[in-house]
Amino acid sequence: MLKDLRTLFEPKSIAIIGASSKPGKPGHEVIRNILANGYEGQLHLVNPKGGTILGMNAYSSIGELPEGVDVAVIILPAQDTATAIRACVDHGIKSYVLAAGGFSEVDEKGEALQDEIVSIIESTGIRVLGPNTSGHTSTPAKFTSSFFPLGELPKGSVSYIAQTGNFATHTMRHIMTHENFGVCRVVGLGNKLDVDEADALAYLADDDETSAIVMYLESVKNPQKFMAVADGATRKKPVIMLKSGRSEKGSKAAVAHTAAMASNDKIVDGMLKQVGVTRIYRYSHLITAGKVLSHMPLPKGNRVSFLAPSGAMLVSLTDVCENDLGLEVPEIEESSRQKLQDMSPDYIRMRNPVDIWPAASVQGIERAYGRAMEIVLEDPNIDAVVPILMLLEGMEIPSMQFIVDIARKYPEKPVYVSFTGDKKPEEEAKAFLEANGVPTFPMIEDPFEALEIMARCRKAMTRSDT
Repeated sequence: MLKDLRTLFEPKSIAIIGASSKPGKPGHEVIRNILANGYEGQLHLVNPKGGTILGMNAYSSIGELPEGVDVAVIILPAQDTATAIRACVDHGIKSYVLAAGGFSEVDEKGEALQDEIVSIIESTGIRVLGPNTSGHTSTPAKFTSSFFPLGELPKGSVSYIAQTGNFATHTMRHIMTHENFGVCRVVGLGNKLDVDEADALAYLADDDETSAIVMYLESVKNPQKFMAVADGATRKKPVIMLKSGRSEKGSKAAVAHTAAMASNDKIVDGMLKQVGVTRIYRYSHLITAGKVLSHMPLPKGNRVSFLAPSGAMLVSLTDVCENDLGLEVPEIEESSRQKLQDMSPDYIRMRNPVDIWPAASVQGIERAYGRAMEIVLEDPNIDAVVPILMLLEGMEIPSMQFIVDIARKYPEKPVYVSFTGDKKPEEEAKAFLEANGVPTFPMIEDPFEALEIMARCRKAMTRSDT
């Protein structure tokens, strides 16, 4: 049976059990995060010493809390968590985030503590996220239960489900400081005593604020339940998953991390394909997927054109596309090819991929790249375009607005950008382009890897039942 998670993601009142006045403590940082995100509901703090914390009065016990608290975020040691839950249940609280580690992922004593919490869940019907979770985020509700120092989180349309604490912590900091996209909801599953990946996926599949879902899992708690949910979710939205524990040692590491029992990888692979989940195999692609899904539509197919300032790039990237990634670098229509030829010096025979530098050296980067991009974007044989820009300090570097304008002119075909040259103009171009909805990639192979993932998403979403 699926669990209703609306209260967890849209709470009108929150209690922090284990609030702390000491900076750096989890019970302090979670309050700072909530305040930084502008949470508009009621925030209640519980600390045995009472007093004030960050200018707010703290209750000395759970029993002193007002009625009607939606969510209790419990940041106490594992051995004290069950007692706190019971007190909260007696106070009518029905949804919980359990931050503590030290349960079944550690030893038999921790397993006994975990069993005690399971017994409470089964007897009361409360909703529990965790334990051993770094929390969850809901930017539409201006709220996070994460205790990692994050500050204000950028709002976006892509949601994440992660069976790891680091996604909501240092990986989120990486996204906030290195990338130019935000998040919608983030679910840190932890040990999945109650809320599991299927519950989270079902909620996000029906969430109007979520446009796409990216997942990291070490295990699937209930495969039959998950498959039923995923089969419907993947027909509505892109669903991408990194399922780790593929190797024998990786599987053992998963057990040590979250007490996850990783399944046979071939079975998992077949299961994901059957229900339309697009599988990825690199942790960094969790970020890559979020970026391109935030900025660009899915391609309608796997046919790509790219523009490069080097013959070696044209050859090597064609090999990468055709041999390694399953992308096509097709012939374009003769009318398109002739238009490219007309804008180029006679000594270059134009085709797809596009050897752009001879034209750029005569006409300038903006005019040559801009015209060539429009030609291939208009070609019916092309689903996506990747311009690779050579940017060098000391040479004339155009405004990147022309790429933004072209991408907006052809909204059904994604445009991904990569660079070669000097670091400073590349960083400036990245900042401008991504702020205006065009994803960029530092290494020239990266946009093609991203495109391959997105092409598989499109194929999965449009699959037939036969």
